Amino acid sequence: MTTLLEQLSSMTVVVADTGDLEAIKTFTPRDATTNPSLILAAAQIPDYQNLIDRALYSSRRVLGDEATVHEVVEEALDEICVVFGVEILKIVPGRVSTEVDARLSYDKQATIIKAKKLIALYENSGISRDNVLIKIASTWEGIKAAEELEKEGIHCNLTLLFSFAQAIACAESGVTLISPFVGRILDWYKAETGRDSYPGFEDPGVISVTKIFNYYKSNGYKTEVMGASFRNIEEIIELAGCDLLTISPKLLDQLRSKEGKLVRKLDKLNHSSDEDCIHLNHSGFIEMMRNDRMATEKLEEGINGFSKAIESLEKQLRSRLMVLESTSSNEMKIDHEKTTILS
Repeated sequence: MTTLLEQLSSMTVVVADTGDLEAIKTFTPRDATTNPSLILAAAQIPDYQNLIDRALYSSRRVLGDEATVHEVVEEALDEICVVFGVEILKIVPGRVSTEVDARLSYDKQATIIKAKKLIALYENSGISRDNVLIKIASTWEGIKAAEELEKEGIHCNLTLLFSFAQAIACAESGVTLISPFVGRILDWYKAETGRDSYPGFEDPGVISVTKIFNYYKSNGYKTEVMGASFRNIEEIIELAGCDLLTISPKLLDQLRSKEGKLVRKLDKLNHSSDEDCIHLNHSGFIEMMRNDRMATEKLEEGINGFSKAIESLEKQLRSRLMVLESTSSNEMKIDHEKTTILS
C-alpha cells in the first residue's frame, strides 16, 4: 500500500513550508513557502551562512561605503529573502512564496513598492515572476495592494488568513492564492474553550478551509486555496483534495511514514456551498472582521509575530555585518602594512 504522502500528492499539490534547503531536497515538493520566522530559523543553520554573507556583501556593494549599517541591513533583508528563494527554485519546479515585510501590512502603497522590488531582485537573478508568489498579510490594505499587483502580472499569496471575510475579499480582488491558517485557528479555539483537542472533522480550522474551498468552487472563483499552519496530520487528512497544502518537514515525514487509504475530502468537481455569492466593500469587510474576534486577534498576533521575527533577523544581520566588515578592514590594514614594509 502506498503512503499517505504519495496518495495526498496525487490529489493535492504538496508544498514544503520551510526555508531549510536540505528538507526541501528530501521531499521534492512542487512549490515551497517561506516567511520571516522560517527565514530566521534557516539563518541559524551554519551551512547557510554563506547565503547570509552573500546578501550582506551584495547590499553593501549596491548602497556603497557611505551607507549606514541600518541601511545595509534593510537592503539585505530583501536580498536574503530572494537569495533563499533563488536557491529553493533550484530544487522545486514550481513557485516559491516570498513575504513582504509584515510591518507594512497596513500600508497599501509601501506594500506595492516592496513587492515590486522583490520581483525586480528575482528577475535580476534570472527568475521569472511566474515562479514567484508575493506573500502579503490579508488586511484590507494588503488585499487591495495585491489586487493592483495582480493586474501587473505579479502573483500574490495572501497569508495570515483566518476568516471568511478575508477569503471573500481576496477572491473578489483576483489574487492568485490564499493561505488559510488551519492550526492557528485551532489554537485560538482550544484556548477559548479549554478543550485539549478536536477530532479532524470537528477541527475549526478544517471547517473554515472547507467552507472557503466550497464557496470558491461553487461561485467560480479562480483563486486557489492552500491550507497552511498545520498542527497534526489529521488536519491534513481532512483537507485532502484541497488545491494546495503547505506542510512542515516534520508533518511531511509523518505522512511519508504512514500507510493506509486516504479519502479525498474536498473535490473541485463535486462541491456545494451554503453561502450565496457575497460582495464586500471596505465597510462590509471591516464589519465582518469586527464580528469575528478570533480572526481579528489572530491576524494582529500573526503580524506582530512576523514583525518580531524580522526584527530578530535584523539584529542578527547587524552583528554579522559588523564581523564581516571588521574582518575585511583588518585584512586591508595587514595588506597595506605588508606593502609598506616591502617598499
